[in-house]
Amino acid sequence: MSRPDDFYTLGLDLGQAADYTALAIDHVTYLADPSRPGKRVRHHAIRHLERWQLGTSYVDMARDVHDLLERLPDAKLAADKTGVGAAVLDVFRSAGLSSQLAPILITGGHETTRHGLEWHVPKKELVSALQSAMQQRRLQIAPVPLAPAFRREAEHFRVKVSVTTGNESFEAWRERDHDDLVLAVALAVWYSERGQSRFTFFC
Repeated sequence: MSRPDDFYTLGLDLGQAADYTALAIDHVTYLADPSRPGKRVRHHAIRHLERWQLGTSYVDMARDVHDLLERLPDAKLAADKTGVGAAVLDVFRSAGLSSQLAPILITGGHETTRHGLEWHVPKKELVSALQSAMQQRRLQIAPVPLAPAFRREAEHFRVKVSVTTGNESFEAWRERDHDDLVLAVALAVWYSERGQSRFTFFC
């Protein structure tokens, strides 16, 4: 299959009862890479950010996502299944999203693996993909209502390396800060950069 000039990926960070669920829509285009003549590189434009109110049912969320994907029939939905488990993703499948769903289990390890349609991805790799796109100015956030909230989350989010064990963990700068929008964008960017490209496009 040849590579399309542009495509869409949705990143979905599924929260539990006390956590927000957030969604990001990433519009990916290929532009010339000034550092490599004749090569193109992915650029990410976040066209939509959404955060559902606490207490919203997963059925209602699935319906909202289904409505969005009806306008983007070739898009993929990179959904975090880490905290909520398979049952919640079954709700999204029941809403008719099976063919577009890419479940991602976020791990604390070092290796990315694929098990059928499901990915196991270290959180550090998700964050690295997002940081790389931001640092290289390949990520733009449209002037949507939640754009300022995303920027605040991104500023407060950090990588903490334990000097005693060498293990990497990720946390908000302060406990009260949310990271749901950051993770939704990171899921979309990672899948656009690596999840899709490894198996769908010839780059």
